Amino acid sequence: MRRRIRSRIRSRIPLRTAAVAGGIALAAAAAMTAPATASPGASGSSAADASSAADAAPSRRSLDVEYFTGPGGHPRHTEVPAATPERLARAARSLSAKEAAADGQVGSVVDNGTTADKLDVVFIGDGYTAGQQEDFHADARSKWEQMSAVQPYASYKDLFNVWTVDAVSNQSGVSGDPSRDVVKDTALGSYFWCDDIERLLCVDTAKVESYAAKAPQADLVVVLSNSTKYGGAGYTLTSQVGYDGIATAASDHADSDQIAVHETGHSLGKLADEYFYPEYGTYTGAEPDESNATKLSAAQLTAQQKKWYRWIGQTSPDGGTVGAYEGGRYYPKGINRPTDNSIMRTLGREFNLPGREAMIAGFYRHAGALSSRTATATAVKRSAAIEVDVPKGASLKWYVDGTEVTAANGKTSVTPAGLGVPSDGTTHKVTAKATDGTSAVKDPALRKLLSGSRTWKVTG
Repeated sequence: MRRRIRSRIRSRIPLRTAAVAGGIALAAAAAMTAPATASPGASGSSAADASSAADAAPSRRSLDVEYFTGPGGHPRHTEVPAATPERLARAARSLSAKEAAADGQVGSVVDNGTTADKLDVVFIGDGYTAGQQEDFHADARSKWEQMSAVQPYASYKDLFNVWTVDAVSNQSGVSGDPSRDVVKDTALGSYFWCDDIERLLCVDTAKVESYAAKAPQADLVVVLSNSTKYGGAGYTLTSQVGYDGIATAASDHADSDQIAVHETGHSLGKLADEYFYPEYGTYTGAEPDESNATKLSAAQLTAQQKKWYRWIGQTSPDGGTVGAYEGGRYYPKGINRPTDNSIMRTLGREFNLPGREAMIAGFYRHAGALSSRTATATAVKRSAAIEVDVPKGASLKWYVDGTEVTAANGKTSVTPAGLGVPSDGTTHKVTAKATDGTSAVKDPALRKLLSGSRTWKVTG
């Protein structure tokens, strides 16, 4: 697993938005080095008292979030506390010994290889009691099936490991569901009506961090809150554990997987949002860092061979043709995006071609094109099996002491003897090399990520 963590670009104009019915948060950028710590529960305090306490407490950081006004809507921004408000914080009742024993247990949903070779996704449940943890496991499996059905995830399922971490709650459900006055005692303090926005499902990021730390080298964290209500949120932050981001989603709503998919566009793809606000006017800053935002026109991109110029004129899976469409990165003018309406602009859409390329590159920053459970630290015997795993469609070649064994190419399980390693009492080297030749990545610099190799010493 390779970690390259970077906070998302924050908007230059801070926005404070009033409640919007049906709003849904997707991503938050936090200028922070560690999550905030939740305040102790105060179940008897009023909402006003809790709000005043939150404003007064210097330890409570606020996070910038974006939310959608409904399925298919475009986002707006607001700010929320990093910790759960005091009136909603976990009550004083401690878990029983049996509940405590189950709390924090780690399970495997998908095991495609070692954590060093794969991108590790961790699901943590909130609002599930000790007796509902199997329900959480089923919800995590279902949500991953939905997420991984979206391209380019669908073509790269083999690059992922998926884990669950059990967070045992005292009560079942989520605060704010079904109505605003409902308060539930849950492990992660997730709640609807965050910042007066009903569909904004926030969570205590410090508590999430404490559970994520229990999983093997988490790269991406998804919090499933036990609810059928439409809502969610996403945080891109610098985690001490090392994961790229947190997405929250209602466990049992059919559209909540789109929240996590959009969020990974930021955390894994390093993509900018492609929507804009009329009040932002014209962008006059430097050329953006993100690969899907530019000050250049389509003609300029082609002439200067910049950004997504290799894709211009091609039909994109989100509809239409790749070009340079005015508006993006929150500005209606001065910034162009690759296509009219990808998932980085509207929920429920596909990634555009440049976005897919960036996502695949993001996968490979954490996972390898070639992985193996056969250790290289110690020599293997001529008769021992060497097994490797490569993405679907990738080429696989085998070498003995630098000479290619063409008859073995494409085989994921071999023995050194079968490759022709002689029994001569000396040490030889067996090497496997894999290359993903997908047409979905055109940038030569990114293509370098799509190759991998591994070498074993063989005793004769």
